[in-house]
Amino acid sequence: MPKGLFAPGLFAIAIFYGGMCTFAGVLGNKQVALGPLAVEAGMFAFLTLVAMGGAIAEVYGKGTANKLVLWGFAPIFASILLSIFVLELPASPEMDPDRLNAIQTILGGTWRIWIAGPIAYGISQLLNVTVISAIREKFGGPIWLRAGIAGALSQAVDTVIFITVAFYGVFPIAPLMAGQMLAKVVLSLIAIPPLVSGLAALARKLDSRRRLRP
Repeated sequence: MPKGLFAPGLFAIAIFYGGMCTFAGVLGNKQVALGPLAVEAGMFAFLTLVAMGGAIAEVYGKGTANKLVLWGFAPIFASILLSIFVLELPASPEMDPDRLNAIQTILGGTWRIWIAGPIAYGISQLLNVTVISAIREKFGGPIWLRAGIAGALSQAVDTVIFITVAFYGVFPIAPLMAGQMLAKVVLSLIAIPPLVSGLAALARKLDSRRRLRP
């Protein structure tokens, strides 16, 4: 790792990571159809978070990756508080009613969803870092294999926690949980390995360029 205030690769991924932490909540307002399954679109942002956490663990170690996950709570809680604040502000009378209803829907949420998101994020992301690091230390093997295993496991746990905390007792959660888990696990096995490999390679390339500077 380059010496100094930061490694360029770590800095670049960390900025992107913070953005995805907040953008996931926006995407989660839309339900998308993946074949017969209906899933919330925020999962695509969370898949990138899993990939970035795995890449940081591979290049900079478990400790650095865990710190990145913990720092991710800062933009998550800031976005929640700002959403509540803006939601309660009076709208301009010149604002189109349809647009006002749309933004109020996006900014609004229930206390259970606001609680479920950060809990599921923290546990699943720390699990992802722990699993990918443990496999590397104990068994080695190709990066894509441990990334796929860690990503699928963490996303399964994320689904169970989020849906249980957010919706248990509101309606039957088993069908929603089964569909979400299947979609997330399959996408994790397909998308996470190349994403982790590519991001790790990018981080190493950015760091090597700094080392080469006179």
